[in-house]
Amino acid sequence: MRWQVGTVVETIPETVTAVTLRLDVPDWPGHRAGQHVDVRLTAEDGYSAQRSYSIASPPGRDLLELTVVRLDDGEVSPYLTTVLDAGDQLELRGPVGGYFVWEPEGTRPVLLVGGGSGVVPLMAMLRHHAAVDHDGAMRLVYSAREQWELLYRGELAELAGGRRAITLTLTREEASQWPGRRGRVDDQLLADVGWPAPVDPLCFVCGPTPFVEAVADGLVALGHPPASIKTERFGPTGG
Repeated sequence: MRWQVGTVVETIPETVTAVTLRLDVPDWPGHRAGQHVDVRLTAEDGYSAQRSYSIASPPGRDLLELTVVRLDDGEVSPYLTTVLDAGDQLELRGPVGGYFVWEPEGTRPVLLVGGGSGVVPLMAMLRHHAAVDHDGAMRLVYSAREQWELLYRGELAELAGGRRAITLTLTREEASQWPGRRGRVDDQLLADVGWPAPVDPLCFVCGPTPFVEAVADGLVALGHPPASIKTERFGPTGG
């Protein structure tokens, strides 16, 4: 798989630490909802660093979108979120991954569970679901620590309704500041807002490794077969 050059068309602040990059990639072959790309930065002395970032845009859009959360001690994310600007170019390789993807075939219900920036590939799935006006139901459970860390908050509100349901839960927000759900994504929350196992939804879980393992174990405990649960984990990589 070869490296390609993309040009930044726009940078969109999502939170105080997260930015969405809209890229024009002339030779982009297309992608599936849930895939990611490798991004490579090369210094003048030849040193290079690369990281993987999930694709936030749905298949079929003219511009490729990546949402990057800054890690202050990272090598790549600080540049992407604070230095990169419209007109700059970026080396990309992808799309990568064929397991953690959603295809709009059939009407099987879909449960998406994301922790932190693990919501990014799930957002691509939600956007794709809306773009094709899919007949099946899709539900997202999105966990963050505090309100300011929520990605896509306004768009999620717009996407909710009809065949799409959105549940947000915060783990560190004070009750007086947040009228919605609080606490971790546990078995009770999954039972409340997900589907019972006999419905047999396809489940996608993405986030930090401990989060993904806890949610996947919870789904299995509720009777969902492991074969119906697709997971994608990420951990500290230096950013």
